[in-house]
Amino acid sequence: MVYWIEGKYIKDAVREVNHFMRDWRTDDVKEIDLRTIDIMAAAHNLLDVSEPYMLLSGYRSPKTNAMLRSRSRGVAKNSLHMRGQAADLRLASRSVSQMAKAAMACRAGGVGKYYRSNFVHMDCGVVRDWNG
Repeated sequence: MVYWIEGKYIKDAVREVNHFMRDWRTDDVKEIDLRTIDIMAAAHNLLDVSEPYMLLSGYRSPKTNAMLRSRSRGVAKNSLHMRGQAADLRLASRSVSQMAKAAMACRAGGVGKYYRSNFVHMDCGVVRDWNG
């Protein structure tokens, strides 16, 4: 999806991204931080794939985050997902390592590698990386 042209974000496209990345459990929509979208797009371009990301988690309402936290130690209490600043993504044609290297090359936020669950977390927070 084209969401940015000649230095300007396309409002309708960004609105569509916000809706797509909503909390599917509660149907709550939040504005996704444009920096997160930019990181996802830049990493995708570096991977040189035409396949779209599979989005596992975008925005999470506080209710959803609390529920997930009760089931897993790997969910942060103040997750950037609740601010619309993070996404958990998968590509069938690329490994977690490949995706994480591309995201880390952007030097623009956090990158979590979740090998057992086969996804990469990308966010626009402090530059850091970890294994989940």
